Amino acid sequence: MGDSGDTVTDQVGGLLDHHLRAVESQGFTIVEGAIDLDLVDALVDDLDRLVRDLGTTPADNAFEGTRTTRVYNLLAHGPRFQQIPVHPAILPICQGVLDRGLLVSSLSSIDIGPGETAQPIHADDQVIPLPKPHPATVCNTMWALTDFTEANGATRLVPGSHTADHSPDLTRTYDTVPAEMARGSVLVWHGSLWHGGGANTTSERRIGIAMNYCTGYIRQQENQQLGLDRSTVARFPRRLQELVGYGIYRGLIGHIDKQVPANVLLDADADPTLLWDLATPSGKDARGTSG
Repeated sequence: MGDSGDTVTDQVGGLLDHHLRAVESQGFTIVEGAIDLDLVDALVDDLDRLVRDLGTTPADNAFEGTRTTRVYNLLAHGPRFQQIPVHPAILPICQGVLDRGLLVSSLSSIDIGPGETAQPIHADDQVIPLPKPHPATVCNTMWALTDFTEANGATRLVPGSHTADHSPDLTRTYDTVPAEMARGSVLVWHGSLWHGGGANTTSERRIGIAMNYCTGYIRQQENQQLGLDRSTVARFPRRLQELVGYGIYRGLIGHIDKQVPANVLLDADADPTLLWDLATPSGKDARGTSG
C-alpha cells in the first residue's frame, strides 16, 4: 500500500488501517456515512441542473448504459465539485492504496435510471498494459447520493478479483455481490477489482458520483490539464491543483523546463526543488561548498 499522509485534515481516524486492510484483502471497502447529507442533497441539485443546462442524454452503448445519464469533467462545472477529490474522509484511504502523488483520473456522475440493465463486469485498469496482478495504479470511489440497493443498481463486485492474473471478459457473466449502502456513504475499490453497475428494476433513480484516482506516473482517464480552464484551476486550493496535475510526481515526473507546473502556469509558490537538485556534485558537501 502507499502513503496515507496528507495536508488535508484526516477524518478517517483510527479506521484508516481497517479500510486499507479491506481493500488489500477483498479489493474494496465501504465508508459509511462519510458525506454530510446537506452536501449530498446539494450535489444532486447541481447534477440535475447540469443535465438540464447541458442537454445530457443517455449513451447508445451497453457499457455507459442506454438509460443511464452521465456528466463528465465535473470540476469544470462549479465550485461544489471541488470538495469531492480532497474530501478528508476519503482521500487518505485512496492515498493509502496508491500514494500521496496520486492524481484525479476522472470525476463524473452516474445516474442509473429505471429499467437499466447491468453493466458488463470489468476492471478499471483493464486497458493498462501491465501483467496482473500488479500494485494498484488506480483507486476509484463511488459516492452514494441516493441509497444503493441490489434492486436499484448498486455496484456489483467480485470480491478478491483484484488479485487475479487476468482481467474479466466483458462478454461473460460472473458471480457478484451488491455494494449496498446508504446515501452519504462511499465505496472505495482497487482498480483491478472486477465490478460493474447493477440493473435497476425499481422506479427510482440510483445516483452516484464516480471519483476516480490514478498514480502520478500513468495517464489520467480525463485530461485534466486540457479539460479545465487555467483560470478555474487558479482558484482551486493548492492540494486540488496538485491532484489535477499541476505538481510533480516524486520530484521529477511532470515538470516544465525543470519547474513545477503550478509555478509556471498559475504563478504559484510551490517548492521548486526537483529530485536532481538533491544530487550533490562530486567534491562538494551537501551545502554545495567545496570540501
